[in-house]
Amino acid sequence: METIHLEVEGRVQGVGFRWFVVEKAEELGVGGWVRNRPDGRVEIAAAGARDALQKLEVAIREGPSGARVEAVRTLAQVEAGSLSRSFEIVR
Repeated sequence: METIHLEVEGRVQGVGFRWFVVEKAEELGVGGWVRNRPDGRVEIAAAGARDALQKLEVAIREGPSGARVEAVRTLAQVEAGSLSRSFEIVR
């Protein structure tokens, strides 16, 4: 199992971005979480198979209609054991 920890910048709040990430993660069997940050960015931590995480990152870079992803940055890795097997929105 591998992990990714990402920060997404652009028009990514108020456009269903978190729900989009949850839906894609569940489709791919990826666990973890997504949350809005006070600075307008969205943060995502996910754990799963390498192929599934790569597909999730491709989807995140595209985003849902109405969103405009300007940048995706990789943050410090998280421990896979610290992430839930399900995928959820956290505050």
